Amino acid sequence: MDKPPAISFADIVKRYDETRPALDRVTLDVRLGEFLAVVGPSGSGKTTLLRMINRLSEPDSGTLKIGGEDIRTLDPIALRRRIGYVFQGVGLFPHLTVAENIAITPRLLGWDAAKRTARAQALLSLVQLSENYATRFPHQLSGGERQRVGLARAIAAKPDIMLMDEPFSALDSLTRDTLGQDCKRLHKELGLTSVLITHDMLEALLLADRIVVMREGTLVADGTPADLMKHQDAFVRELMQTPRRHAAQLNAFLAGNGA
Repeated sequence: MDKPPAISFADIVKRYDETRPALDRVTLDVRLGEFLAVVGPSGSGKTTLLRMINRLSEPDSGTLKIGGEDIRTLDPIALRRRIGYVFQGVGLFPHLTVAENIAITPRLLGWDAAKRTARAQALLSLVQLSENYATRFPHQLSGGERQRVGLARAIAAKPDIMLMDEPFSALDSLTRDTLGQDCKRLHKELGLTSVLITHDMLEALLLADRIVVMREGTLVADGTPADLMKHQDAFVRELMQTPRRHAAQLNAFLAGNGA
């Protein structure tokens, strides 16, 4: 018997007011082990879609399942402890050390101190930070280091699903690219199902197995990067051209400056 999708949306509708829905009859399956990127402009419904997976937002109608289970039957707190969540602001606790921040969810799950310490040390290595970082506090870290700690915290309790909401958008391009590749590596090494929300099409193309494009609460495209390159919708074609325009602008700048 085939396993159910890791995440399954069926006819999901969400309204915040009487204007157009934030999500309008969205149907989408995320397969086990898949790295899915959801792209689209501000207000397209990307973050609302993501927040429904761990019940930070509830649908007005439709069905959402995790591993074949209707999430309405699951305790929200227990569900969130099964899912890793990385977001732009990181949200590290300033009064806790790096190791203590990483071990927050294991502590809530009742892991003993020795197990939490060992897990934090192992994860520092996994996100390419030395063990010396364990006793530092968030204010002693760079933006990229804080985001690495946030990533370690998200996978500390060994989740099956990783949710990422614009996690790198506040970082410089070099740090952003490096962290993106590290996320892709961890996705493969840990066998995660990952959902990335981003407005950056290049980031989606580089990291994702599959890309969903949203506009005004609806899905307008769904496919591999190669599929989207050939898509006929004008809005999708415009999004796909953005990385190429940036590359052309950079090449023109370098040529004009004798590089």
